Amino acid sequence: MTVAELWRYPGKSRAGERLQRAEIGRDGIAGDRVVHVQDGRGRVVTSRTHPMLLGLHATLGDDGEPLVEGEPWSSEDAVTAVRMAAAEDEATLARHEGREGFDVLPLLIATDGALAALGVDHRRLRPNIVIAGVDGLAERAWPGRRLRIGAAVISVAKLRGRCVMTTYDPDTQEQDLSVLRRIVSEFGGRMALDCDVVEAGAVSVGDRVELL
Repeated sequence: MTVAELWRYPGKSRAGERLQRAEIGRDGIAGDRVVHVQDGRGRVVTSRTHPMLLGLHATLGDDGEPLVEGEPWSSEDAVTAVRMAAAEDEATLARHEGREGFDVLPLLIATDGALAALGVDHRRLRPNIVIAGVDGLAERAWPGRRLRIGAAVISVAKLRGRCVMTTYDPDTQEQDLSVLRRIVSEFGGRMALDCDVVEAGAVSVGDRVELL
């Protein structure tokens, strides 16, 4: 098995950036989900209720600061773009560090065998790591095991329960409810793996993956 893809999402609920190499620490990939959108009352706004946020691209600049559509996350241009996408006149952007930006655990891993079985654009699942060379639905037997990925060791906690975010096309944001219905009917509502970090280390596309 090998690492096929690496993804980071500097902005929670926004389009991610594909990487060739990533530093993985105890809080996942460095720079992942460090900025979120909040409404005028300080509540976090996500693409579950505001899917047009998925059309905004978040990246990290050379200085490690998040960018929204190429603009610094704290700039007026970035805030304006978020307000237009979220249809929230009082929406703002807030930065945080650590695990508070994650819905469950800091890494989501998908495998090519399960993605082929699902048969939709795998960006709908928003994985951090895609592993190639996995037979069918073998990932479903991995919870409780560990993976050595490059220099990092990852613990597989559980299969991820999926939500309405999977129904939105990552490019057009058009909704297709049949995607989630299939995940529920054919895969028990769960697809891909919620994972934690046991040993930090660098991971690159092409690195060997070993099931421990």
